[in-house]
Amino acid sequence: MTEIRTERLLLRSWRDSDLAPWAAMNADPEVREHLGPLLGAEQAAASARSFQAAIDTLGYGFWAVEVRDGGRFIGFAGLDRVDDGLPVSGVEAGWRLARSAWGHGYATEAARAVLRYGFDTVGLPEILAITTATNVRSQAVMRRLGMTTDPADDFDDPDVESGPLRRLVVYRTRAGDR
Repeated sequence: MTEIRTERLLLRSWRDSDLAPWAAMNADPEVREHLGPLLGAEQAAASARSFQAAIDTLGYGFWAVEVRDGGRFIGFAGLDRVDDGLPVSGVEAGWRLARSAWGHGYATEAARAVLRYGFDTVGLPEILAITTATNVRSQAVMRRLGMTTDPADDFDDPDVESGPLRRLVVYRTRAGDR
């Protein structure tokens, strides 16, 4: 079982005890603002099972994130293959934290560890991060990680007809850029 430790966080496999706080996060309109519709408890549980299956199969995925001091579950961070059918390909870093975990630098700390794992352990040559054009908080994390963007890479999400979730921006970093 792969675990990634940072100064304050533990990225680890999913536990049954994560499901209730994970469902609560995905029922929070502010957490889901840039992600689409709220998820019900069953949908949230299915996503957690899918994340764990990826970790078990690939050796990476979206790990559960907990604060080491006290063991509080705060969300996820990890790596995932970019969905088929998009105009970009590769592996992307992602994160989602409970609102109570915002503003503490946890997203940057977890994402930095994820990038290190992707480059040093998985051997990826490049890692992407994709978010909506309106998600300035995630874009700020991407910039803090040293990721760069080229507006020529941005695209409209083919699964979204219109609105603020349609336009996506792509950030990149390469192994040699660190």
